[in-house]
Amino acid sequence: MKPKKITPTAAELDILNILWEKEPLTVKDIHALICKSKDVGYTTTLKIMQNMTTKGLLKRERSGKSHLYFSNHAREETRERLLNRFVDSAFGGSASSLVMQLLGNKKTSVEELDEIQQIIEQIKTDSSL
Repeated sequence: MKPKKITPTAAELDILNILWEKEPLTVKDIHALICKSKDVGYTTTLKIMQNMTTKGLLKRERSGKSHLYFSNHAREETRERLLNRFVDSAFGGSASSLVMQLLGNKKTSVEELDEIQQIIEQIKTDSSL
């Protein structure tokens, strides 16, 4: 059965980002990594991860006396879902409005603009096939 397409919360995304880099990990491992940047209780981390498992965001396997956790969705799939939701809600579904807002609010380097141009050219090429 395919996992549900659940959009993670900010706290869940913190956990997923850790797992995408280093999975599998225990709750203890994840909690230690989260605590490097945030003050979060162990039981809070545990409860979030239990909820994520119930929602289908994580998979859990027993390993001795503890459990190992794995992400149940690919990073790119999750990013795409989050970005689509954001573009739909904040920009009325307009990707060009999002890009113009980003480029207008942030100092963009020549290198970044070149990279963006290359991506645009690649999309145009792929679309014309």
